[in-house]
Amino acid sequence: MNSEQINTKKSRPAIVSAGACVELGNDLVLDDVTFSIDQGKKVAVVGPNGGGKSTLFNAIVGLLPLANGSIKIDGKNPQEAKSLISYVPQKDFMNRSFPLTVNQVVGMGLVNKNTIFNSNNRESKNKISTSLESVGLLDQIDTNINNLSGGQFQRVLIARALTQNAQIILLDEAFSAVDVGAQEDIMNIINKNDLDSKTVLIATHDINNLEERFDEVLCLNRHCCAYGKPSEVLTEKVIEEMYGSHSAMFKNHTLNSHGETND
Repeated sequence: MNSEQINTKKSRPAIVSAGACVELGNDLVLDDVTFSIDQGKKVAVVGPNGGGKSTLFNAIVGLLPLANGSIKIDGKNPQEAKSLISYVPQKDFMNRSFPLTVNQVVGMGLVNKNTIFNSNNRESKNKISTSLESVGLLDQIDTNINNLSGGQFQRVLIARALTQNAQIILLDEAFSAVDVGAQEDIMNIINKNDLDSKTVLIATHDINNLEERFDEVLCLNRHCCAYGKPSEVLTEKVIEEMYGSHSAMFKNHTLNSHGETND
């Protein structure tokens, strides 16, 4: 009985979307999106530019209202579940020329509990150091952010998210503007044991290497084209549904052939 209770707890849905619709102006940018993501899953949200990936993330964190349907976070409405979610948006509006250190940026993750400038107490220092150690940047704690590479800055933003100790982490286009090596660094961070219980969603338009990187994939093009294991749902039909006339570029393109071309 205890074993069944434990298994039930492990499979408890972290995010459930039921017929979610989002309108921007007169444009229906999300149309009847339905899926259920269990706790602890690492999920790629894939689809074309303009397919609604960022819109979905903004709806999950309660930044955009739903025109119809519902989204539940651990059984709660997005507005009631903000403390459960850490969100790294596609465009971080931080001016990297501003003289901020890595320590200060990561400390922003504590702003709800303290303030960025009250990050000198022992508890805050420990949380910042632990998060930076998790992303392999503890030695850069006093570095100015304008001296970081694109991949390093992305890892700093992930460290900032980790300081919030949220159960769900949303990373919007975390692989953009970084090389393959930096992408692998990000995935290694996400797959560390201390993140094993957390639910992580990464939005990307790149369908390469999904099978080896993620538990599940949510295929999105304004509606949910498919959801499940990458090896099962990334069929030619689904890819065409997502990318339309551009789907030809993915024909004969295997999930493990990152960087390869097919003549």
